[in-house]
Formats: sequence, structure tokens, C-alpha cells
Amino acid sequence: MSSSNDQGEGSSSRTASASADHHHNPQQQQPAQLSRYESQKRRDWNTFGQYLRNQRPPVALSQCSYNHVEPAGPCTCPLRQAWGSLDALIGRLRAAYEENGGQPETNPFASGAIRVYLREVRDSQAKARGIPYKKKKKKKSTINEGTSSSFQM
Repeated sequence: MSSSNDQGEGSSSRTASASADHHHNPQQQQPAQLSRYESQKRRDWNTFGQYLRNQRPPVALSQCSYNHVEPAGPCTCPLRQAWGSLDALIGRLRAAYEENGGQPETNPFASGAIRVYLREVRDSQAKARGIPYKKKKKKKSTINEGTSSSFQM
């Protein structure tokens, strides 16, 4: 891994103290391999950092807003990313932003505009499939649950 990746992930102290890891200390012991979620989150975060650096002029993370997360215009590509995948990506980036020093109140991935955008993508994809999206409702427990033992067909 390059040192720029370590800095972007806030793990530069891990590499500096690598020689101290041979002592058995359960609090500082890192798992040998990251989970699939953590690996994907790291890749997504590095990709987003590269995206910000490629902007003209480059955008500092402290200057990043929801405008850097949303596309500039409507996507006309017939192979748009599925809403569930997009939602999961935003969730990973929201977590990574705060893990890398971003403040929750300035998190561009937690913006109301992003939630609106995701809702619009979900609705348009459901409409294109001809199936309206309905949120699963929690099962309500009935008050008379134990008193009625007969069922009608």
C-alpha cells in the first residue's frame, strides 16, 4: 500500500507502530484481514478521494459538499446502478467520512439532498419495472391476540 492511502484512511499511526505490534496487547491487536464490508468501504473511500483530487481545481475534503456526491445531471444510461447498491455505497462512504476525521454535521453523504436523490432513484427504478416500491411495514401486534382462537376462511 502506498503512504498516501495510509494517510487518507487515518492509519499512518498503525504503520509507525508496526514494530510494537509484536507485543501481545489485545486492545491494539488488529484482525489479520478486513471484513468484506471494511475492505469495500476502504476501496470506496479511496476512490472518492481520487475523484476529489481529479476535480479541476482539486477539492479538499473539508470543502466537499453533497454537490460533489450527486451527479451533475440526470443519468440517461440504461444500466444505471441499482438503488440498493447505490444506497449501500452511500452508507459506506457516510461511515468512512466520519472514520477519517469528518464531522457528522458536515457529512456530505448524510445530507437531506442525498436522501431525496436516493428516493428519486428508487422510485424511478421501481416505476420502470412496473412495480411501485412499498416499504415493508412492521407487523403490529393485535390487542386481542390471545382471545380469538377461531379463524375464518
